[in-house]
Amino acid sequence: MAKAKRIQRWQRDPEGMRLRILEAAKQEFATHGLAGARVDRIAANAGANKRMLYYHVGNKEDLYLEVLEGAYEKIRAEERTLDLEHLDPPEAIGRLIAFTWNYFLRNPEFLALLNTENLAKAKHLKRSTKVKSMHSPFVEMIRTVVTRGVESGDFRVTVDPVQLYISIAGLAFFYLSNSATLSVIFGRDLLKKDARDERLEHMIALVLAALTGKSTAAFGVMPVRHAAEHRVV
Repeated sequence: MAKAKRIQRWQRDPEGMRLRILEAAKQEFATHGLAGARVDRIAANAGANKRMLYYHVGNKEDLYLEVLEGAYEKIRAEERTLDLEHLDPPEAIGRLIAFTWNYFLRNPEFLALLNTENLAKAKHLKRSTKVKSMHSPFVEMIRTVVTRGVESGDFRVTVDPVQLYISIAGLAFFYLSNSATLSVIFGRDLLKKDARDERLEHMIALVLAALTGKSTAAFGVMPVRHAAEHRVV
C-alpha cells in the first residue's frame, strides 16, 4: 500500500521528481565525478528509486549529460540578466568579469563538472544538441559590447569575443580551481574575502587595460553597479 501511494505521488508531480533527481545528480557528479557517482545514491537523495530515475532521465551517462547541459543553461540564463547592452562598454566588461567570478564562487559544483568533463575530453558534451546554440547569443552579446567600445573610443582594439571570454573565465577558473595548492605555495589564504576582492579588482583592471591601452592603475577600483547582488561574502 505504501509503495502504491509513493508511485501515485510521483505520478502526480513527475516534473518535481525529475528536478529533484537532477539536483541530486548534480551534487553526486560534482562530488564523485562520473566514474565514482552511484545511481543508488542519486535516487535515494532525490527520494526516488532507480526505476523512477531511469524513467525520467535514462541511464547514468544520459543523466550526467542532462546535468551538464543544465549547468550551462543556468549560467547562460543568468548572464542574460546582466543588461550589458545598456552600460558603457568598460562598465559592461567589468560587470561581466564580476559576474563570472562571483558565479564561480557561488557554484563550485559547476567548476567540478567542468573538470570532470575536461578529463573525459568533452566526450559527453559532444553528444549535446543544445550547448552550441545556447552559447551563440552570449558570444554575440560580448561582440556587441566590444564593437560599441571601439566605436566610442573606449577600447583601442577589436578582440575576438570568444577569446575575450575564455581569458576572463580562465583568470577566474585557474585561481579558484588551484587555490589550495597556490595558497600553500605563496603562503597566503587565497579564498579569504580580502584576497577574493583583490583578485576581482586585479582581473577587471587587467582586462580593461588590455582593451583600452591604459595602465592597470587607471582601473584600481572599478565601480561595477549591481555586482554586489551576486557577491559572495
